[in-house]
Amino acid sequence: LTAMGEPSMDPTISAADSTAQQDSLFSMMDVFLISLITGLFTYWFFFRKKKEEVPDLPKMQSVAAPVRDSSFIEKMKKTGRNIVVFYGSQTGTAEEFANRLSKDAHRYGLRGMAADPEEYDLSDLSRLSEIDKSLAVFCMATYGEGDPTDNAQDFYDWLQEADADLSGLRFAVFGLGNKTYEHFNAMGKYVDKRLEELGGQRIFELGLGDDDGNLEEDFITWREQFWPAVCEHLGVEATGEESSIRQYELVVHTDVNMNKVYTGEMGRLKSYENQKPPFDAKNPFLAQVTENRKLNEGGERHLMHLELDISNSKIRYESGDHVAVYPANDSSLVNQIGEILGTDLDTVMSLNNLDEESNKKHPFPCPTSYRTALTYYLDITNPPRTNVLYELAQYATDTGEQEHLRKMASSAAEGKALYLSWVVEARRNILAILQDMPSLRPPIDHLCELLPRLQARYYSIASSSKVHPNSIHICAVTVEYETKTGRLNKGVATNWLKNKVPEQNGSSSLVPMYVRKSQFRLPFKPSTPVIMIGPGTGIAPFIGFIQERAWLKQQGKEVGETVLYYGCRREHEDYLYREELARFQKEGVLTQLNVAFSRDQAEKVYVQHLLKKNKENVWKLVNEGMAHIYVCGDARNMARDVQNTFYEIVSEFGNMSQPQAVDYVKKLMTKGRYSLDVWS
Repeated sequence: LTAMGEPSMDPTISAADSTAQQDSLFSMMDVFLISLITGLFTYWFFFRKKKEEVPDLPKMQSVAAPVRDSSFIEKMKKTGRNIVVFYGSQTGTAEEFANRLSKDAHRYGLRGMAADPEEYDLSDLSRLSEIDKSLAVFCMATYGEGDPTDNAQDFYDWLQEADADLSGLRFAVFGLGNKTYEHFNAMGKYVDKRLEELGGQRIFELGLGDDDGNLEEDFITWREQFWPAVCEHLGVEATGEESSIRQYELVVHTDVNMNKVYTGEMGRLKSYENQKPPFDAKNPFLAQVTENRKLNEGGERHLMHLELDISNSKIRYESGDHVAVYPANDSSLVNQIGEILGTDLDTVMSLNNLDEESNKKHPFPCPTSYRTALTYYLDITNPPRTNVLYELAQYATDTGEQEHLRKMASSAAEGKALYLSWVVEARRNILAILQDMPSLRPPIDHLCELLPRLQARYYSIASSSKVHPNSIHICAVTVEYETKTGRLNKGVATNWLKNKVPEQNGSSSLVPMYVRKSQFRLPFKPSTPVIMIGPGTGIAPFIGFIQERAWLKQQGKEVGETVLYYGCRREHEDYLYREELARFQKEGVLTQLNVAFSRDQAEKVYVQHLLKKNKENVWKLVNEGMAHIYVCGDARNMARDVQNTFYEIVSEFGNMSQPQAVDYVKKLMTKGRYSLDVWS
């Protein structure tokens, strides 16, 4: 039975052979195990080592040169400055005021520098006392509903969290605000209060500029009392030097590579030819206008709906955000300035800062031509400020005209009154001043140095990204009016947009733009009722809101009451988005549509009158339904009247006194249930 004996060893194999076979088997096993263990150990060792090296990477990065010199103290010491003027600026005015104050310093034997708080470490304020006769001044604008400007956001955050000792800091604050807004000069007030709380010494009272009145006059009045206070605290006195000091020097380029010349770009050279995201204020996206239609059926005004194509831009927006557009000045105005000053506008030049240490090398992108500067970079349509008139006066060859300019630039009551009537109320821009003063012919390069930058214009977006992810809609009215001198003044952006014709290709239909985020947002829960109040072009964000609520309804979401109070002049003249609103109402998305036609009857009817008429329903939605209220449009009259109407409704139905009703509405604002998107 051989088969049964197979597993047994062959009886012929010797004992020695058996031992050798076992040894061989053992050594092979050893090699295998040792190799496996060695392999595993090697892998583990190197893997572990890599993990250990990871934390060292940031150390290597920190050795690299810093992106910017963030110590303004070191810069001041290096350049012999005593005064630093920080600015929180959204439209350029606060920056302009900061430059003027820093320039003033030389009259008192001091040296100043204007500084963007975004570029420096503001915790260094505690070290300012290291510099003799030092002072920090803050020109702070308030943006939106009491918010800091974009460039002052970090400074604001630092102030809120800081526990720094600023006992050696001397400071002064000038705020730029608008009294038609709820939170007038909130940023200026906060900075002034907080610096004192941290131990800083206020050397002059807080200045509160009001753009609804005369911001320029407010600044001059504050400034003329500010400098004597500086003299007293720092023990200095006026040197008597009043001469004009140029900040930039002109360099004319006769032989220049045109590929290195700016043609209207806001930041990077050739950025309009070679577009790269992300898109923002310094890198706008060139959007194609795909639709531009007139919204109104009659009347003198031109109300329009534009659609901007943002396909492939990676731009994202939410209903309630703002779109900023960079306009261009009217070529006929630019040409007239060139003719009056006898200049070849196509001359390529640079204006280079005489202060080599300054972060601001040029007043606008250089090199460029005078034509480009006057078209895309400089504000030539707003009445110039008094410092511009003061600097220009030296070029008037007629003594009467020179005296006229100097008087308007003075701080005397008579001079202020003259500036107010002759420049501000008459809406004289730089071209009108040159036309009305034949002997005033300044060098064009000095004029370009003095004029403020042309700013982006903001519009409430009139679409929802849920419905229109690849386009942004704008609703605007062209600005056009006759001045006291009989001239026809036109709004820069609206008239430029009006002429944007949709076409396949070509620059005539391109709009440089970017999106600015807003706090004007629909409630988180779609079931929350909303009350929207927006007469005229104030309807813009509500078109986006209603589109979004319709989309949510289509998704099967429960959507709360959507109530609109809209107003226009006449039903058959300027009733904007009439067909769209009727469709939304028919579909049941827009649950209430209340329209006030102010001029269709003897007595004017506005949105606040309709709110009063429906006061019981309004109170029920707010009190029981926890509705969110949104107001968009004119801040000066409409928003104020609407707010007063809410005080009345709350007082009547909530059985509250007037102060209690005011407090109730203010609390709604704090909780984000009463939102404003207003302009003056």
